[in-house]
Amino acid sequence: MHAMQYEITLPADYDMGIIRKRVADKGHLLDTYPGLGLKAYLIRERGLDGSPVNQYAPFYLWRTPQGMNSFLWGPGFRGLSADFGRPAVRHWLGAGLALGEAGGGDTGRGDTGPGEAGPGAEGPTTATRETVRLPEAADPAEAVEQALAGLPAHPALHTAAVAVDPSRWELLRFALWRGPAPEDVPGARYRVLHLSRPELDRLPAGRHW
Repeated sequence: MHAMQYEITLPADYDMGIIRKRVADKGHLLDTYPGLGLKAYLIRERGLDGSPVNQYAPFYLWRTPQGMNSFLWGPGFRGLSADFGRPAVRHWLGAGLALGEAGGGDTGRGDTGPGEAGPGAEGPTTATRETVRLPEAADPAEAVEQALAGLPAHPALHTAAVAVDPSRWELLRFALWRGPAPEDVPGARYRVLHLSRPELDRLPAGRHW
């Protein structure tokens, strides 16, 4: 499993309805994409949920490197780069995955209106992402084990993942939630406009080594 995210920060007065329409029009195109575990179409809006910025920040869990490569070198990412400029793409090696109670029976559609998830939707509606730099003296294996042991067990949890960027020794915790994310979960908060999850059921739960 490979985790991937890019963040497109937009002007403070940007009309986020443009992003909502883009996702409503194009989000379904990855609903059957080979090698993709999931893509969460995420946004942050300035002044909401503590966000200082407007941002479009899709997050991916790839089942295969071939799927990730075909996306990055293919027309989808090329089109996004043409519209917004080519963003830096962050990448983490997957260390573990938890499938929550709220993910059962999810059809992969997280939107109730034109591209935006809402209460009662079939898919997740919010997401959290926390990144932590591991101190030089820290044992990375121990930190990963602790992160896996601390994966949330909550009735609103849809999916949670732990991953590591060994070039920066950065630990990532990412979670999708049905309804508001629990207040005690740290990290940046996002709204989920749509969820594509073509091969999520093929990603193994638990530790990935």
